[in-house]
Amino acid sequence: MGMRRKAELPRKPCAACGRPFAWRKRWEKVWDEVRYCSERCRRSRGKMAA
Repeated sequence: MGMRRKAELPRKPCAACGRPFAWRKRWEKVWDEVRYCSERCRRSRGKMAA
């Protein structure tokens, strides 16, 4: 993958807070498994009220 603009990167909603988040290089091989936008959301696992 060459240089891409941030707006062109794949996005999906966070399973905990619902906010959209963009693809990151460190998630390249596991993008289909990534469900949370941050460590905080991963730890809360849906306990936060929207």
